[in-house]
Amino acid sequence: MIIRRFLSPVVVTALVLAASAVCTRGDYVVLRGGIRLDVTGYEILGDRYRLHLKGGTAEVLADDVIAVEPEEIFQPVEEPLSDKTPFKKIIRAAAERHRIDADLIYCVIAVESNFNPKAVSSKNARGLMQLLPQTAARFGVHDIVDPEQNVNAGAKYLRQLLDKYNNLTLALAAYNAGPERIDQYGRRVPPYLETMKYVQRITKSYAKIKAETLQPRGGSTSVTLPPSGHS
Repeated sequence: MIIRRFLSPVVVTALVLAASAVCTRGDYVVLRGGIRLDVTGYEILGDRYRLHLKGGTAEVLADDVIAVEPEEIFQPVEEPLSDKTPFKKIIRAAAERHRIDADLIYCVIAVESNFNPKAVSSKNARGLMQLLPQTAARFGVHDIVDPEQNVNAGAKYLRQLLDKYNNLTLALAAYNAGPERIDQYGRRVPPYLETMKYVQRITKSYAKIKAETLQPRGGSTSVTLPPSGHS
């Protein structure tokens, strides 16, 4: 099969088993060039994939499919950081050390790992803030799943991205897709559904938490997300 040239044996087996039926789980189909399509299902039709998207279907050549990956973004949090929050002391210490709002780090962890310090993604990102091994090494992390080391390095990396882009949306997009992708698309959020959904979930959750935290009794207030290197 043409697919065998591009997919691992495990993925090929899974796709062959699914050839006679539509996959119903939420997945990402990765195409050449790094484009990731959010699909609700897919079928194999000879040398083509029929992708089931929200709002319709599309067909692509099997040769253009690099992999099929499961969706791994967790649901955002809705409650502010509190004494009941897992790893609250570590989050607050990293926030103070790297001048980032603790609630922002808290929202990132919720979406990245759902507070599971041993979480490992299909891309081999690990720990609470889902660091890639090369990123962890760059920040001097010796134990990537150690909560304190992981959160400290993740917060430091996020601080660097906030300083680089002076924009929260771009910093979060870079944390998810890599700064090279942001620069590739002219300092814009790249057209990857995973990245767009990631940024949306975190910013909405963060804005909601800050609005509830800052809103006075009986009144209303507006929240401006931190666009620059200031927490």
